[in-house]
Amino acid sequence: MNAEFINVTAENVDKEHLCCIIRSRKPHQGIEAKRRWLRERLKEGHVFRKLNEKAVVFIEYAPLETAWVPINGDDYYYLYCLWVSGGYKGKGYGKALMEYCIADAKEKGKSGICMLGAEKQKAWLSDQSFAKKSGFKTVDIAGNGYELLALSFDGKEPRFAPNAKNGRIESKELTIYYDMQCPYVSQNIEKIRRYCETNGILASLIQVDTLQKAKELPCVFNNWAVFYKGVFETVNLLDIAGLERILRK
Repeated sequence: MNAEFINVTAENVDKEHLCCIIRSRKPHQGIEAKRRWLRERLKEGHVFRKLNEKAVVFIEYAPLETAWVPINGDDYYYLYCLWVSGGYKGKGYGKALMEYCIADAKEKGKSGICMLGAEKQKAWLSDQSFAKKSGFKTVDIAGNGYELLALSFDGKEPRFAPNAKNGRIESKELTIYYDMQCPYVSQNIEKIRRYCETNGILASLIQVDTLQKAKELPCVFNNWAVFYKGVFETVNLLDIAGLERILRK
């Protein structure tokens, strides 16, 4: 493998390709929202490392203390996303990115790295079988099949915040919590908004726009979470077909 990786910084965030598989020659609302979100997170130690090409080959992680997830732990990194797509698979890029994250964590004196997983691999979550080959193991369970995976260097392990295991809210209407980390979120939330308005469906679409809101969420979260009839459903981004399946329950 002969590859050049670069890290997104405050100096290059406005011009770098952010690796999403959204293809657009014109400014895209989701990508621009991601840039704005990322620009603020970089100040907090957030890392976005990518292949120096217009490809979907990247890793994204942050100190757990400032990661927008309801997970508690000291001196950990939270791995939001590790993605290698298309013809770039099977060439060692994922391994190189994971090794970079592990080396960075050890150099910074971290206790380890954690990520959201599930009993069965779910869409929009990084490949947990690959993570387990790197030494990650299940350290906590939140219900609905979701797990917290961690690679510990010193025996300390993170845990889901108690509120993340709640899985229920008082409102019975469709409720979606979302932030702007993923470029797909902006277009998905607008499609769902239009669908609900057209079909007379009551919906609360709640933007998580602060770290505190993310830490206090009543469910697991990676940048999206769906409730219906007061019950947590999924962290998967929804297309209209997926939304209709939930509404039929």
